[in-house]
Amino acid sequence: MSGYSLFRIVTLTKCITTNATTSLCRTNGLNRIQTCGYAKKVASKGKGKGMVKEEFKGPEVCKDPVKLTSYAVGVNILKQGEDPQLKPSDQYPEWLFQLNLGTPKKLHELESETWEYWKRLRKENIWRFNRLHKGKKF
Repeated sequence: MSGYSLFRIVTLTKCITTNATTSLCRTNGLNRIQTCGYAKKVASKGKGKGMVKEEFKGPEVCKDPVKLTSYAVGVNILKQGEDPQLKPSDQYPEWLFQLNLGTPKKLHELESETWEYWKRLRKENIWRFNRLHKGKKF
């Protein structure tokens, strides 16, 4: 990785020979020579700091009113195939049209002998317990 740094340390060695048996060598490692190689950015896939993140595109939104009223758009989860066509409302079961699609009912709106009441009561008690113990340490 020394070729990709801004400065490279070069050692210079000077040798002085007075006679055939004695030699004095001095090394100077503080001289720097500027190089042209810069560090390359690593573009690798994965998780972590400094990694390049891929942007995921969502599904295309259908804005055609004819297709929206005649097909169940987005129901087909397979790569191949088409969305199923909508049937007339008398061919669907009655309970389908009685589903609550709005906000969930409050506890005081439910009857106390139903399964939904006890499930909602348990959920609200868990939320209350979590709020009370939020700042406490173990």
